[in-house]
Amino acid sequence: MPASRGDLLRAQFELTWALFRYHLERLEPADLLWEPGPLCWTMRPDADGGWVPDWADVEPDPVPVPTIGWITWHIGWWWTVAGDHARGRRPRERTEIGWPGDRDRTVAWLGDLRTTWLAVLDQLSDVDLDATASFPWRDDPAYTVAHQVAWVNAELMKNVAEIGQLRLLRQASRS
Repeated sequence: MPASRGDLLRAQFELTWALFRYHLERLEPADLLWEPGPLCWTMRPDADGGWVPDWADVEPDPVPVPTIGWITWHIGWWWTVAGDHARGRRPRERTEIGWPGDRDRTVAWLGDLRTTWLAVLDQLSDVDLDATASFPWRDDPAYTVAHQVAWVNAELMKNVAEIGQLRLLRQASRS
């Protein structure tokens, strides 16, 4: 029996998450803010005990290399907003997305985002997948909720590969 679109998208997500879990389980606390070069975007402590991401409204040239901490915050930001859109909620602003700051809380936060996203996926019917998605596009009828779910999978896959590469580079640099 052929898999439904929803089943296929979920399987793709689960494959990506398995790779992510591999890297998350091996992540060391010092990996989060390790800077592989002089031009990096990272997370910086703020006066209130939280964290603020390096950011520019216009992407600089050259683009700074993000730290693992910055990438995990970035995942939390876009994934939270994707979930807000998928559940019909007001999408949160970038500045409303806090980063936990340490390895264990960051891994738990990402796991909670996964659980929330799986609940979204579990509620999607074929009719839902055909509806127009407003994120990450602006209500373009050419892009459906199925496209949005595929985008989440692709964006997560890209970010997981970046985290994995940074983790491996840090390990290699210590040898």
